[in-house]
Amino acid sequence: MKWEQLYSNKRTGSESKSSGNNDAVRTSFLRDYDRIIFSSAFRRLQNKTQVFPLPGPVFVHNRLTHSLEVASVGRSLGKAVGDALVARYPHKGEDFTEFYKYELAAVIAAGCLAHDIGNPPFGHSGEDAIRTFFRDLEGDSKERFETLLTPNQQRDFLYFEGNANAFRTLTHHFNEDAPGGFRLTYATLASIIKYPADSVSGFNKKQLITKKSGFFDSEIGTYKKIAEEFQIPKMDDNANVYARHPFVYLVEAADDICYRIIDFEDAHRLNIISIDTIKELFLSFFDQKEGYESKEKVESSLNKIKDDNQKVSFLRARLINLLINRICQVFMEKETELLEGTLSKSLIDYLGDDELALMKHIDDYSVKHIYNHRSVVEIEIAGYNVIGGLLKEFFAAIIEQRSSKSKKVLQLISPQFVISGEPEKLYNDIQSVVDFISGMTDLYAVDIYRKITGISMPQLR
Repeated sequence: MKWEQLYSNKRTGSESKSSGNNDAVRTSFLRDYDRIIFSSAFRRLQNKTQVFPLPGPVFVHNRLTHSLEVASVGRSLGKAVGDALVARYPHKGEDFTEFYKYELAAVIAAGCLAHDIGNPPFGHSGEDAIRTFFRDLEGDSKERFETLLTPNQQRDFLYFEGNANAFRTLTHHFNEDAPGGFRLTYATLASIIKYPADSVSGFNKKQLITKKSGFFDSEIGTYKKIAEEFQIPKMDDNANVYARHPFVYLVEAADDICYRIIDFEDAHRLNIISIDTIKELFLSFFDQKEGYESKEKVESSLNKIKDDNQKVSFLRARLINLLINRICQVFMEKETELLEGTLSKSLIDYLGDDELALMKHIDDYSVKHIYNHRSVVEIEIAGYNVIGGLLKEFFAAIIEQRSSKSKKVLQLISPQFVISGEPEKLYNDIQSVVDFISGMTDLYAVDIYRKITGISMPQLR
């Protein structure tokens, strides 16, 4: 791969049209950002669980606030890396300089903004609930599922993945006539495909690129167009497995930085973690630093702050800034492997040994005290029950559409999600059900689950 071939303002659904942009105010890549942030799919993230249950008396991060913060960090990473590339290659031409100095930041920010847009309600337990439902199918339902779907199509559900669903959400036109979905640029879309493999090839943890999947069976053709545009190499001649686009590493790094640090901020506000613990964990990153980033300087500023919440916010900001600078250094150091498609770990995993040891300490502490906190476990269990219950009702309705109950249940699905009822289109019908459920907010999922199971009765308004 070559840097000058890794960006394009070509859009899904309008590939044959001119790639020019006549907007004097917004570039093509800024328009991507705007299209995402003004979309209903993005707005719904405000009521999707990040880690801790929503809503509550103490405000904590949801998927929307998390995505906005990741986009902020991603923009900084894109700006830092873009400036570094222009400095390294000052004679690559006007287009190269224009994109990397002024546009890369917008691409990475847009990719970060969209990275969680395919996640179902109730955090990662929502993904697990979808997988569990299809793995537990029995009898006629299981027989139809296995007979009418190809192995790759089956694994789209058996190994349902929010990353692949994000790509579908952004590119699929659903029940609209105009193709292309959000009609984002290829550059922005390429930046979110963390695992460029289909479901049959994915979920092989021996390689980073196949750790999970990045596109469903229905979106393979769309991804291939993007890979061809950027000349992304295919890593297996006999499978749909590709190298990562280099921009993916920056989107991934922004997410890695944010969730590791900001989950601690939420845990502190909920009195799960003390200020002393956060000071011990975060200040350790500045032990060997000098000047503005020296531990002495950071502690001096920290000690002038009176409110504990403000102290946590200060440490969070300083640590994020430190990690942005370090990740930029790593990215430039790994340029050859990035362009060859052979970089085998996330950028954050190439930090120095001391920094990696501190990251592991944070990860271990998070698993023990945050991700297994009682409130987090409770919302995960609720997710299993609610999403599993919804799938039970809607999947049964598309399997046996002639029953009177099934006809009623299917009326609840938005016309946006097409249910054909044709046996040969069972894969598409199941996708429509999963699209409908995965797009729900936590509260809407609970509300409709209660109503269709009779736990609460609908009220006339």
